[in-house]
Amino acid sequence: MTIRPTTPADLPRLHDIFAIARHFMAATGNPHQWVEGYPREEFLLDDIQRADSFVCCEDGRVVGSFVLRGGEDPTYNIIYAGAWPHNRPYATIHRIASSGEVKGVFDAAVAFALTRYDTLRIDTHRDNSVMQRLVQKAGFKYCGIIHCWNGDERLAYQYQ
Repeated sequence: MTIRPTTPADLPRLHDIFAIARHFMAATGNPHQWVEGYPREEFLLDDIQRADSFVCCEDGRVVGSFVLRGGEDPTYNIIYAGAWPHNRPYATIHRIASSGEVKGVFDAAVAFALTRYDTLRIDTHRDNSVMQRLVQKAGFKYCGIIHCWNGDERLAYQYQ
């Protein structure tokens, strides 16, 4: 699997992948995390412009997407029912999604992120048991609860 920066030409494929991911999440007991067509195209374009968006490709086809954003994430400043193990610089993985065509998108994204950063943070919805298993299997440790920019609660993890 190869990883490259996302381009605006990838947007139609990203919309397909996010629709597949929303359907998968709903089918596996998590219908509330990405609602109303989330993520909106303006978010995707902003991620591309900031050079934070990446696609995972297999045999030249985009099969996954994720955001890797270095620096402090304001939604991680306050953590409830737990604590971050340290406050060293970190990057956050957001909006990771797969078309489901190949296995290993999550692991490839984490491996890629670890080539750039020593400490990673990620969060997921309480109902997203699939992502919780992937995160823990990859070596992230549960740290507590954070609230997203829109106020929604998320389970927060750190890889150090």
